[in-house]
Amino acid sequence: LAPWVPVVGLEIHAQISSNSKLFSGSQVQFAAPPNSLVSFFDASLPGTLPVLNRRCVEAAVMTGLALNCSINKKSLFDRKHYFYADLPAGYQITQQRVPIAVNGSLSYSLCIDNKMSQMVTKTVRIKQIQLEQDSGKSLHDDSRSQTLVDLNRAGVGLMEVVMEPDMCCGEEAAAAVRELQLILQTLGSSQAIMAEGQLRVDANVSVHHPGEPYGVRTEVKNINSIRFLAKAIDYEIQRQIEELENGGTILNETRAFDSKLGCTVPMRDKEGMQDYRFMPEPNLPPLILYDTKSLPANVNHQQVVNIDWIHERLPDLPSAKRAKLVELYGILPEHSFTLVNEDGLTEFFENVVKQTQMKPKKVIGWILNDLLSYLKQHSCTVKESPVSSVLLADLLNLLEKKEISASAAKQVFEELWKGEGKTPLEIVKEKQLQLLEDREELEQICQAVIDEHKKEVIMVVLE
Repeated sequence: LAPWVPVVGLEIHAQISSNSKLFSGSQVQFAAPPNSLVSFFDASLPGTLPVLNRRCVEAAVMTGLALNCSINKKSLFDRKHYFYADLPAGYQITQQRVPIAVNGSLSYSLCIDNKMSQMVTKTVRIKQIQLEQDSGKSLHDDSRSQTLVDLNRAGVGLMEVVMEPDMCCGEEAAAAVRELQLILQTLGSSQAIMAEGQLRVDANVSVHHPGEPYGVRTEVKNINSIRFLAKAIDYEIQRQIEELENGGTILNETRAFDSKLGCTVPMRDKEGMQDYRFMPEPNLPPLILYDTKSLPANVNHQQVVNIDWIHERLPDLPSAKRAKLVELYGILPEHSFTLVNEDGLTEFFENVVKQTQMKPKKVIGWILNDLLSYLKQHSCTVKESPVSSVLLADLLNLLEKKEISASAAKQVFEELWKGEGKTPLEIVKEKQLQLLEDREELEQICQAVIDEHKKEVIMVVLE
């Protein structure tokens, strides 16, 4: 029997980093008291109208450009209808027909067989990026068997990034989302903190035999961590294969990932497109963007968004940062990945290199083998490290000047990790770890040892 081919596509909702919501002046703030950031428009009071937030448009354009998309100079808003307690209007304003950006791509890299030395780069196509409102939040209180609604999140600006089904496993999806997260954080278009719901992933998964049409897909909704994303997808692929091999069928349904049980569970049947009754949003005109060529002569720059102006100001993306690190310091490409992917590690590495005589290639070994493994062991972030870049640089300078041995340096590192405020030199003196260069001193030490162990010496001589 031919093997099964899994197919994975992702839809990612990234919360736009903006002070106010997409169509209202309400503030955006995580963990504010329930219903404290709700304008009349957010609560959908009759007669309220949407006013588009310029910052959200610029963030979407910037993200589209960073993901190699074509930016549509004219995009449209639509109403997507569904009825749920935390959606007061009974519809969400989104961009169904003509979104702000289309036809992009995202390159990401992953290790083969967990070997850092064998990295492969893949590309996933991006179908579109659309602007839309977030819904509110329903909080289910089981003890009182009631549901409470918090509308603070209602109307917050989102970018929905829709990826084509170009991936085949959890590891690929996780690598692609991590790269997207880094890009968003570099641009500042989204803080993309998954634990705060600023990046939520829906995964569409199906399996089929080679040469046959795609199988029926399921959607795993609202995955809120990269680790869980990989687990949810791999579980779902296995579940579908087992179901089909046992003669069962796959339902086109929405599922949720239960992180405690490590499996996906059914939520509801998939709504068909027709249920949403898409219609043009009557209260918003088409969104018109300009480039330098099409910019009208006497326009107020506060009133328009210039794509070229945003393009010129794009920062270095993670891929460019990695290439620079390789070029500047002569480190391996796979090491540049670890540096850029771990928050704050590039700065830490560069600070150590600046303050030490040791070659960058040797410094990277200490950063990846010692610092990182300690951080992972103690579940610390780089910023929480008790060993600062200054302390590590001091230690590596002692090693470089041959004042201590490599094994002694490891001992000193272990002591530094305790965070007792001692310098590497103090630890070396305290524990007498320095290397001896003086021949006479060495001879005296040897003589003292022999003198103290006369019995053992005689035994050796007699033998």
